[in-house]
Amino acid sequence: MTLASRGMVAAVRLAPRVPETLVRAGATCAADLAWLRRGKGVRRLEANLRRVRPDLDGPTLRAMSRAGMRNYLRYYAEAFTLPARSFEQLDARVRVIGADALHEAIAAGRSVVLALAHQGNWDLAGAWATRAIAPVTTVAERLEPPEVFDAFLALREGIGLRILPLDSGAEVFRELVRVVRAGGGVVPLLADRDLTSGGIEVDLRGRRARGAAGPAARAAPTGAPLFATVLRHERLHGARRRAAGTPWGLVVNFIPVEVPADTPRGELVAVLTQAWVDLLGADIAAHPEHWHMLQRVFVEDLDPERVAGGAR
Repeated sequence: MTLASRGMVAAVRLAPRVPETLVRAGATCAADLAWLRRGKGVRRLEANLRRVRPDLDGPTLRAMSRAGMRNYLRYYAEAFTLPARSFEQLDARVRVIGADALHEAIAAGRSVVLALAHQGNWDLAGAWATRAIAPVTTVAERLEPPEVFDAFLALREGIGLRILPLDSGAEVFRELVRVVRAGGGVVPLLADRDLTSGGIEVDLRGRRARGAAGPAARAAPTGAPLFATVLRHERLHGARRRAAGTPWGLVVNFIPVEVPADTPRGELVAVLTQAWVDLLGADIAAHPEHWHMLQRVFVEDLDPERVAGGAR
C-alpha cells in the first residue's frame, strides 16, 4: 500500500476513538491545504461548478470551491466517526423533508429507490435511514488497494448498511432488483456519475452529462417509487447541537420523481433518469457548494471512448 492508502485505512480504524472536534479540525485543515494547492481535484470541482453555474464570477467560484472542499472533507470526518455515535445523536443531526411518502411505501410492503448526488454525507443519511425508515442496501465502487475498500466496507457494514461491491458483471444489479421486489427496503444509489458503460446521456443544467441508469433501471421494472434525494450540511444551534454532539447537521430532502403515465415502456428508464437529474440539478444550482464532484461527468470533458460507452 502507498503511504496515502495506509493513512486512509488508519483513519477509518482510529477516528472513532478520537474526539470528533479534532477529526473535524484536521479535515478542515486538509481541505484548505488542498484548495490552496489547486490540485487536479480542485480544478475539476471548479470546472464542474462552472458548468452548472456559469453566472459565477471568478472570486465567487473560488469561494464556492473552497466551501465545497470543506464539505467534501467534512464528509470523511463525519463518516469515519459514525461508529462512535448513538442513534439519538444521528437523529439529532438529521433534518428530514418529505419522508412521509417513504414511510407510506414501506408500510404498504414496498421498497423505495433513491437517486443521490455527491452531496452532504450519504453514509450519515444511510445510517439514520436504516434505523428510522427501513434496512438500507446499496452498492459501493471497489477501491484500490483492496485494504482501503475493505476498511470502508467494514465501516459501512458497522453502521448497519448492506453493501454490494460494484464488480464487473450484472449480478449486483440483479440482486438489487431482488431486494426491491422483496419490499420493505431502501435502495439508495449515487448516480450523478456513471461508473459503468451503461450510463444515460442527460441534460444537466443545459450541458450534456453521463448519469447512471441504476435508479431508474431498478425502479421501472419493479414499480417501486423513485425519489431524488438531495443532501446538504447545515449549522446546528442550541438544544439540537447539544443533542447531536456536533455543530453540523444534515438536511435530507426526498423528492418524488414523477413522469407522464403514458410514457412508453421502452423509454421509461431514460425519462425517469432525466426527471431525477432535473430535480438534483436544480438543487445543485441552488446549493453548489454542497456538490463535491471532483470527477468528470460532463460529456465535453470525457474521452471519446467513454462517451461511446467504452471503458470507464
